[in-house]
Amino acid sequence: MAEERRVGDIKRKTRETEVFVELELDGNGLHQIDTEITFLSHMLTLFAVHSLCNLKLAARGDMEVDDHHTVEDIGICMGEAIKMALGDKKGITRYGEAIIPMDEALARVIIDLSNRPGLFYDVPVTAERLGVLSTENIKEFFQA
Repeated sequence: MAEERRVGDIKRKTRETEVFVELELDGNGLHQIDTEITFLSHMLTLFAVHSLCNLKLAARGDMEVDDHHTVEDIGICMGEAIKMALGDKKGITRYGEAIIPMDEALARVIIDLSNRPGLFYDVPVTAERLGVLSTENIKEFFQA
């Protein structure tokens, strides 16, 4: 019997944004990412490559106002896609953690897939923007 593919496919359209995400957990890092926020696209590419998940993502938003709605809605859709792809979570470990050195940064991430949302975010940021991405919206992405 063939193993069922673990895929999350989410479409979200609001007055401010339109986002499409297709995430395949058991992939090989293939990615096709199209947002109007270059740094966020770069980080999502790194997510796909290093997690070996396949990720298709397209997002458009009211960037003439700012990047908040687009960043937040991408975060919402990514979370929903992960949840959908995990399904009943059979065979996965609830908790995980990693410490990753990359470039000039050291990142520590701890995750609990318990359906009880919470975010503890302690990231000192000195730049106001990374390209068109407002650094204050990085937390909003993870909170979403």
